Amino acid sequence: MITVEFQGSRKLIEAIDNAVAQATTPAITDTLRKSLCQLIRSQEVVLPASVFEAFGDHYGRRELYRSDEHGYSVVAMTWGPGQGTKIHDHDGMWCVEGVWNGALEIVQYELIEHDAARYHFRPVGSIEAGPGSAGSLIPPHEYHTIRNPSDEAVAVSLHIYSGRMTQCAVFDPQGDDWYVRNERQLGLDRVH
Repeated sequence: MITVEFQGSRKLIEAIDNAVAQATTPAITDTLRKSLCQLIRSQEVVLPASVFEAFGDHYGRRELYRSDEHGYSVVAMTWGPGQGTKIHDHDGMWCVEGVWNGALEIVQYELIEHDAARYHFRPVGSIEAGPGSAGSLIPPHEYHTIRNPSDEAVAVSLHIYSGRMTQCAVFDPQGDDWYVRNERQLGLDRVH
């Protein structure tokens, strides 16, 4: 179901549909990552103007498309200067994330151990991704943070999830790389 029409939306959906037809999750995410990089760099797809409008109190999540046939969803995320996430997961779903505008700092974390109340993470890699770059997260290697490192520019990324991302686990720091897990319900902002 197309939530919103925009220039190149059919081409984007066709590329995603072709990728999800692959036999394995790594093949899906690899094909999708390459296609997304190509579409961003070619400028054949022009996202709606509203996704470039940041919110002062939160990063924006705008659903552009959800496939009834394949189950995946496409969400544009808008990151105001300095906005970012805590360590979080993707609720067991694979995801491919592409930077459309600006830059994003992504830090991946490894879960070392956990007990009933606390989780111990350590950072295992950090990249600053610019326009036209994309990466993928496949459970159980899905723990990460995302942050717009700019003090003045807005960043925009496109996230393709294997399903509808309505919740995730967010990890609040307790000190010494230990965190407390909390469930977070995810809302969507309006596309206009």
